[in-house]
Amino acid sequence: MDLTLVCPACGTLNRVPEARLGGGPRCGACKSALFTGTPASVDEAQFARHVAHDGVPVLVDVWAAWCGPCRAMAPQFAATARMLEPRARLLKLDADNAPGVMARYGISSIPTLLLFAGGQLRARQAGAVSAAQIAQWVAQHQTS
Repeated sequence: MDLTLVCPACGTLNRVPEARLGGGPRCGACKSALFTGTPASVDEAQFARHVAHDGVPVLVDVWAAWCGPCRAMAPQFAATARMLEPRARLLKLDADNAPGVMARYGISSIPTLLLFAGGQLRARQAGAVSAAQIAQWVAQHQTS
């Protein structure tokens, strides 16, 4: 089965056979790696494109540079990317530059994790957590 994956570098939609996810797929347009083992920083439009089109679950860290717990969790979220990619897409969304997302999802505290699958919000969690806790939380909500 083919999955649609949004290129984090140029935004192009790519079709990738699910069996080839682990083989380091590249964008057909810009040739960038579709997964790099690090979360991709996105704006509101890129966030919406990934949520709507990525054929793997999308995990979003809503954060801000001035937020101490957000800064503390950043390396944990990066470690989670190395654990979960390419079976999930990890994104970082700066809350200060995403008022529409903040309002749409009623986010009042950060960091907040949002987990999407099939374009739908599946789970959310506020507060800083470890990489192991994030991975466990994702696994729990992918099966429910």
